[in-house]
Order: sequence, then structure tokens, then C-alpha cells
Amino acid sequence: MPRHVAIIMDGNGRWAKQRHLPRIEGHRAGAESARTIIRTAGELGIKYLTLYAFSVENWNRPKEEVDALMKYLVHYLKTETSELNRNNVRLEVIGQVYRLPEAVQEHLSKTRLTLSKNNGLTLVMALSYGGRTEIVEAVRSIAQKVKAGEMDPPDITEQVFAQHLYTRNLPDPDLMIRTSGEMRVSNFLLWQISYTELVVTKTLWPDFRKPQFYEAIEEYNRRHRRFGGV
Repeated sequence: MPRHVAIIMDGNGRWAKQRHLPRIEGHRAGAESARTIIRTAGELGIKYLTLYAFSVENWNRPKEEVDALMKYLVHYLKTETSELNRNNVRLEVIGQVYRLPEAVQEHLSKTRLTLSKNNGLTLVMALSYGGRTEIVEAVRSIAQKVKAGEMDPPDITEQVFAQHLYTRNLPDPDLMIRTSGEMRVSNFLLWQISYTELVVTKTLWPDFRKPQFYEAIEEYNRRHRRFGGV
């Protein structure tokens, strides 16, 4: 069983378009898939599940859609916290959280606090997240330490660099799943997925449920991870 699974939840818009529905309805349906996968991951004993919920590039979408997504995120946190708590789920958030609306930040903080004592699945929500942005911010932080005399350039190792990323307290993903069939990683966890197994499914995210998740896990189990060795 993979310890850490990351998912690029793609296809909400296309799912809605196929049904002649507004895009926000695709996001609503996608939230149902998220609920199912979070519960299933906990049942399977997966320790970390990272969901790519909102990228830095998503800020470029129409304001109406972004506002609706933010309101729905608040609604999700309000309605799902009790179930997450019952299922022993802990919440972490990665990304430029300060760019999120104050109401979203407030509810994220409340939810994290409520779930902070749980020790089952750690749900990691990537919000206002970008892999390149994360790396640039890590470089900037290290450069400031070097400038201040707190660190010398020879001290900068892969391990030191990783400690300056948003994911400093998380293991790298073992498995990354991308739904909707697109063959790209979309600026997601660029440093962390160096040796992550990738599984791409043509299933749109709102249709991705237990059977599809099991299939991805089974595909992962057929792989032989060599990490550059023989």
C-alpha cells in the first residue's frame, strides 16, 4: 500500500459541459468524489492523501467561478469537519494560503485545530499552490539565510532544500494519480515527485470513485520501484 498518494483532480469542467450544466456543478460533483476517496484512503490505511484543490494558475479563471469555488470550499469545511473528525483525519494545507479570502483562511484554521489531535489519515489540501512558486520561495528563504550568515552555500543539500518547501513535514508521494486523461503534472509537487509512480486515468474526477481508486492502487502494486538502482 502506498504511504502517500497525491491526486490531480481534473475534469470537473468537462464533466459539467458534457451534461450541459454550469461549471460549478462539476465542482460540486467533484466534492462528492473527494469525500469518497478521503474515506476510502483512510479505510485502506494510507497515511497521507494530497489533493490538488486550487492552483496558483486557477486565480486566472473568471472571478465568478473563483468566488463560487471559495464559497464552496467554506461550505465543504463547515459540513465535512465532523465526519473527518469521526474518521480520525488530520488536515494540513500547502500553498500561498495568505492569498485565499479571509473567510477561507479562518475556516481552514478552525478545521485544522479541530482535527489536530487525530492520528489517522493526513489530508493535505493544496490551495493556491504552484510547484515553481514553492521552489522559488524555498530558494528565496535559503538565500536570505546565506546573506544573513546563518548558512554557507556548501551546507545546501537536497535534504536542507526540502526542509524549506511547503511539504517539509511530509514524505514524498509514492503514487500520483491524474484523472481526465491529460498527460502532464500541471505544476504540482515538482520537486517531490522525482521518483513517484504516475497513474493517469481517462475517468473525469466527478466519476472517480472507489473502483477507480482501487484500480490505481492495483496498478501501483504492479510497479517495481528501483529509485535509479537495478
